[in-house]
Amino acid sequence: MLSYSSLSKYPIKRVLVIGLGLIGGSFAKALKTRSCVEEVVGADRNPDECRLGLDLGVVDRVAEDLAAEVGLADLIVLAVPVKAMEKVLAEIKPHLRLQTLVTDVGSTKTNLVTAARAIFGRLPPTFIPGHPIAGAEKSGVRASDADLFERHKLILTPLPETDPDATLELARLWQAVGAEVLQMEVERHDEVLAATSHLPHLLAFSLVDTLAREEENLDIFRYAAGGFRDFTRIAASDPTMWHDICIANREAILAQIDRYTSGVGRLRAAVDSGDSETLLGIFTRAKSARDHFTRLINKTGYSSNDHMAGVSLRAQRTNEIDGQINLPGDKSISQRAIILASLAEGVTDITGFLENEDSLATLQALRDMGVVIEGPHQGQVRVYGVGLNGLQPPPGPLYLGHSATAMRLLAGVLAAQPFDTELFGDEALSQRNMTRVVDPLRAMGAQIEISDTGGAPLRIKGGQALQGIEYTLPMPSAQVKSALLLAGLWASGETRIREPVLTRDHTERMLAAFGADVEAGEQGVVIKAPRALTATRLAIPRDISWAALCGIAVAGSGQGQLELDAVGMNPTRTGALEVLQRMGLQVEVNAQPDQAGEPVAQLNIQAGSRLQAVQVGGELLSRAMDELPLLLVAAAQAEGVSRFNGLSRLRHKEEDPVGRTVELLRTLGINVGESEDEVVVTGACISGGQVDAAGSLRAGMAALALGFSCSEPCLIDRCGSLLSACPDFVEQAQRVGLKVHKEED
Repeated sequence: MLSYSSLSKYPIKRVLVIGLGLIGGSFAKALKTRSCVEEVVGADRNPDECRLGLDLGVVDRVAEDLAAEVGLADLIVLAVPVKAMEKVLAEIKPHLRLQTLVTDVGSTKTNLVTAARAIFGRLPPTFIPGHPIAGAEKSGVRASDADLFERHKLILTPLPETDPDATLELARLWQAVGAEVLQMEVERHDEVLAATSHLPHLLAFSLVDTLAREEENLDIFRYAAGGFRDFTRIAASDPTMWHDICIANREAILAQIDRYTSGVGRLRAAVDSGDSETLLGIFTRAKSARDHFTRLINKTGYSSNDHMAGVSLRAQRTNEIDGQINLPGDKSISQRAIILASLAEGVTDITGFLENEDSLATLQALRDMGVVIEGPHQGQVRVYGVGLNGLQPPPGPLYLGHSATAMRLLAGVLAAQPFDTELFGDEALSQRNMTRVVDPLRAMGAQIEISDTGGAPLRIKGGQALQGIEYTLPMPSAQVKSALLLAGLWASGETRIREPVLTRDHTERMLAAFGADVEAGEQGVVIKAPRALTATRLAIPRDISWAALCGIAVAGSGQGQLELDAVGMNPTRTGALEVLQRMGLQVEVNAQPDQAGEPVAQLNIQAGSRLQAVQVGGELLSRAMDELPLLLVAAAQAEGVSRFNGLSRLRHKEEDPVGRTVELLRTLGINVGESEDEVVVTGACISGGQVDAAGSLRAGMAALALGFSCSEPCLIDRCGSLLSACPDFVEQAQRVGLKVHKEED
C-alpha cells in the first residue's frame, strides 16, 4: 500500500536515486521493499552497479536517459560523492519540473548550498538538503540494506527559500523507511558533523599514518589490542571521500582540529609535569561525559540499569535465618556528602557512597562545573574540592535525570554563584513542583525562573548577593531546609530555618563536619557564611530503611538472628526502628563510633516473636516517613489492627509510596482502610501471590518485605530500582537463609 496521497501538494510517486552506493542503494531498496512509492529508478556512473542494482531488486528500473528521468521524477536524491554534487546539480537543472523535490545524502551542507545558489541563482522551494546518520563498513550497491535507516537519525537542513510543505513531504518519506527526522540549520549541521564524525575519522587516519612511518611499525600493529583496532577501524574508509569532505567542510573541520589540539596540549602538559589531579580530571570527565550523553539521548535517569529493568524477585517467609548483611550507604547522606566535598578546600575521601539517582545526578552536575571526582567504585569516591568560590560555569544546562532531590539542593548552591545556570531533567522531573524551594530562595535574593506549572527547567541568574533570612517551613521538607542552608553558605548575615515538624538533620551535621558555622536548637537551625569549608574523610552510615526491611524479614522467620553493621542511628531517622520495637521486634543496639558526624550502631535482630499491632502518629511517625511503606507491611503480618495517623501534613511525597504500598497489600488480600490522614491495617496470614514494584525503590522495598512475610512464594515484578540501589542484596540474603531469588525476562 502506498504511503502518500495524490492530494498532497508534492505527491511522491516516482523517485530517482542518482548514485547507487551504500546510502543511495539502501534508500532505494527501503522505498521499494516497503512499497512507499510507485517506482524507484536508479542512476550511477558505473553501468555495472546499475545492472547489479536491478538484478538485486534494489531499484525497479535503471535510468537509460538521465535527462528524461529527471523530467519524470517527483523526488531526486543525490547520493553521489561530495565533490561530484555540483556537476550533477548542473546536469539535472535544465530538466527539473517545478514540483520535483531535490535532496541529497552528503555529510557537508555549506558547499552544496553554495554550489546550488551559483547554479540556480534563486534556489527552488523544493530544494531540501538532507543527511542520514547511518552507514556500514561495506560499500557499493551490493551492500544495500533496506533496514539501514531503522532507528537512525536523518537531518534535514531546509533553507529560507524552502517550502515547508516540501520539507514535510520529504520528512514523511524518510520516516516511512524507519528514520527519526530532525531539522538543523546548514551551518550548525556542518559544525556538529565536523566534531562528531569528520574529526574522529581524520584522527584515525592521522594516527595510523603516523604509526606506519615508524621504523618498527610491524610490531606496533602486530601487538595492537582491541581498543587500537576499534579506534582505527574508521581509517579503512574511502580516502577519496574523506579528501573531498576535508575540502568541502574546511572551516568547520579546522575549528574542531584547533579545539582538539588545544585539549591534547593540556593533556601533554599534565603528563609532562606529572599533574595527577589534571589527568584524573580529564579522564573522569571524559568517561562521565560519554555516559552522560547516552543518558541525555535516551532520556534515562542516572541510576537506571537496563539489564535489571525486567528482573523480578520471588520471595517467601523463611524458617531460619543467621548471619550478617552489609547494607547500602544512606542515600540522603551520600547526596549531601558529594556537594559539600566539592565546595570544601582539599581532597575528601568518601566510603560507603550509594550510587543512586540523586547522588549520581549531583555528582555529574558538579563534574560539569569543574570539580574533579574520582569514582564511584565499590562505594569509594575521591573529591578534589574547589572551595566555596571555585565552581565554574557549566558548558550547558545541567541534566538531572529524574532526581528532584538533586534539583532542589543544587538550586540552593547555584543561587549564589556568579554565573547563570539552567537545571532540567526527564519528563517525570518536569512534573515536580519546585515552588517550595524557589520561593524562599527568591526571598534571599535569588533570581530563579521556573515553568508555568511551577517545575523545571529552573533558570538561575548568577551574580546575585544573597541575604540571610528567617524562614518557617510551611510543610516538613528536609530538601527545602537543606537548599536554604546551602544557600546560606554565601548569604550575608544569618540564615535561620524553623520547622514545625522535625525533619532529618543530615545537612546540619555534615556542614559541621566540614567546619561550617551551624547551630541547631529550639530556635531552629542557624548558619552563618563561613570563610571556607575544610575537606575531611567520610564514611557513609548504612541506610536504616534497608535495616527496617531486614527487620521485617527476620520477624517473619521462625528462628535465628541477623547482624547489621554501622547502621545510621540519626535520631531524626530512627522512628521506624522504634515502631518495630514497639511491635515486638527484638533488636540489640550496640553503639559504634560516629561516621560523617552521624551516630551509628551494630544491630542484632532476633527472630521468634510475632509482631503485634501498633498505633503510631505525630512526632514518631514523622521520623519514620520514608519507612512508612515498610511499617504498613509489618502491620500486615502483625496480630491485630494497626493505625497510622496524622499523615495529612506528612504525606507529600511526589511518588506517593504510601498509596502504592496500600495497593500492594490489597492485591494480596490484606484489609486496609485509607484516608488522607490515616491508614488502618488489619494483620493476617499472607499466603502469597504476585505484585508489581513498578520500578520504584520504595515500593520495591515494601514489596520485598511483603514477600518475606508470605507463607507461599510471592512474585515481585519490575524490581530494577531496588536491585540498582543494592545489586548484591539478593546474594547476601540467600547466604543468611532468606528465601529470595531473581527471575529475569
